[in-house]
Amino acid sequence: MEDPKRRLADWWNAGHTVAVATVCDTWQSAPRVPGSVMVLGPDGEVTGSVSGGCVEGAVHESCVDALATGRPRLEHYGVSDDEAFSVGLTCGGEIDVFVEPVSPQSYPELGEALSAEHPPVAVATVIAHDLPDRVGRHLVIHESSVLGSLGSEALDEAVVREARARAVDGKSTVVAYQRDEIAGQPAARVFLSIPAIPARLLVFGATDLTAAVASLGTFAGYHVTVCDARPVFATPGRFADAAEVINEWPHRYLAREAAEGRIDERTALAVLTHDPKFDIPLLQVALGMPVGYVGLLGSRRTCADRLRRLVDAGVPQEQLDRLRAPIGLDLGGRSVQEMAISILAEIVAARSGGTGAPLSSVTSRIHP
Repeated sequence: MEDPKRRLADWWNAGHTVAVATVCDTWQSAPRVPGSVMVLGPDGEVTGSVSGGCVEGAVHESCVDALATGRPRLEHYGVSDDEAFSVGLTCGGEIDVFVEPVSPQSYPELGEALSAEHPPVAVATVIAHDLPDRVGRHLVIHESSVLGSLGSEALDEAVVREARARAVDGKSTVVAYQRDEIAGQPAARVFLSIPAIPARLLVFGATDLTAAVASLGTFAGYHVTVCDARPVFATPGRFADAAEVINEWPHRYLAREAAEGRIDERTALAVLTHDPKFDIPLLQVALGMPVGYVGLLGSRRTCADRLRRLVDAGVPQEQLDRLRAPIGLDLGGRSVQEMAISILAEIVAARSGGTGAPLSSVTSRIHP
């Protein structure tokens, strides 16, 4: 799947003017999170999405208008009326979308904003202001430096403080400032685009199934690490989609990562080694940690044997109850790729609190 921000960077570097639509705020059952973008390229090419289809046509028209007029705009889309064929979100949510024309001349800081080598803490954009000429101004915020301006030093300083404080959450958001709230400044709304902090997926065991799980995990937005004590199997070439490949005994690696503060409740562990000499020491360490998911590959017989070994090793029952074994959801697939989908599906369900049931059989909100 093409990254719209990467495509945007290509067009910007080539000197083109494009239109960028960004989801800034959402309410109720919105299909895209704040920070999602759609870009209208110089030849009419569209990449990215702001609604999954509900209002893409209307946003496209706003992008065309932004290119024609050179003016940014903040659009609001709410619940649609199917009978009146009005523009809206059929899912029942509401979204704010900021649409702006972008070029190297109008947004010279964009290269820094999209930098993969030195990513910013946040990018601030004025999406509404009592002074219309301030709308569309940008501020690229790094840990120790700032590029650009939102139109006043007082607003810049307030936004920088807010952005750095919120950066640890990894969630983009809108911050509203009332008139005179900042040193007599006019009212303004500022969108803080804050890079999401990827959850970690640690996959133990260098197998073909691991390669498929690593690929899907990376596609799903996880920071994927493959770990195996056998260097002949755990090579970067076999796991090109993983962020890193580690040659080390799994339990030692996991213990060290935890000691260095790199393991938390968002971390998922998929134990695919299928070998007691690796699995048992690893699970003894893993089940005592506050990770979000620990899954173990194996048949029911194999998993029962692992469970007995863990009991014999003194692992308490409350920790054993956290183990998902056999790993994955019952999808009925048999191929390596289908097994990987089953595993990733269970990891996503565990992280989001989903049931794994068909959406047609549940009554809860689809887009939480």
